[in-house]
Amino acid sequence: MIGYSGFAKYYDRFTGNVDYSARARYFDTVIQKYAPGANLLLDLACGTGSLSFEMESLGYDVIGVDGSVDMLGVAVEKRADRESSVLFLCQEMAELDLYGTIDATVCALDSLNHVLDEDELLRIFKKVSLFSNPGAAFVFDVNTEYKHRQVLADNCFVFEDEKTMCVWQNSPEDDGLTVDIALDFFALDDESGLWERSSAEFSERAYPTDFLMDLAKQTGFDVKAVFDEDSFMPPRDSSERIIFVLTKK
Repeated sequence: MIGYSGFAKYYDRFTGNVDYSARARYFDTVIQKYAPGANLLLDLACGTGSLSFEMESLGYDVIGVDGSVDMLGVAVEKRADRESSVLFLCQEMAELDLYGTIDATVCALDSLNHVLDEDELLRIFKKVSLFSNPGAAFVFDVNTEYKHRQVLADNCFVFEDEKTMCVWQNSPEDDGLTVDIALDFFALDDESGLWERSSAEFSERAYPTDFLMDLAKQTGFDVKAVFDEDSFMPPRDSSERIIFVLTKK
């Protein structure tokens, strides 16, 4: 199964190492520093909504947007189990269409690396800019060229617990920036005692910092800061993920 449909039901289990609460507090600190008083927040490429709910718990009115029906299906199920008013919309990032303007946008967990085409990435920036109030913050993280070349590379990773296993296989392309990723999931069925296999395939592309900064400026944003992951320190040569902080002119 190609894409994210085979990934959705396992996504939360295999991203259990992500401290969404800590990430939300970090994003909140950044947003309130560069866009004080921001309230209406867009969680772009929100996946199963984990970050959306954490941002809501910090007082934001949240709109979660994702292009995967399956991911949003999980998010809506989670919303039903809690007192939440997060609005989830099924839209591709480049086709973003909101009812009004927002005060802040976050796009986390290397979601923009999944965009392989430069023109599509430009359309995404334009859409976020279009629906951002003057002074609104746009905070996103991206995997670095270092991570793609030195960490992901052609490596294979295995994650498992008692009833599930994920085999993650990377295949770098010749450009040195793009990595093709194949995921195989194995889940134990309690009734039959048999293992069920499903798969997902996608690619990620790393973009140079200067390119992303130019893209921001082209689309009406000021680049306020670039940080090493979840910190207020400048990126290092070995940084695996960096944070961009933009504000709408």
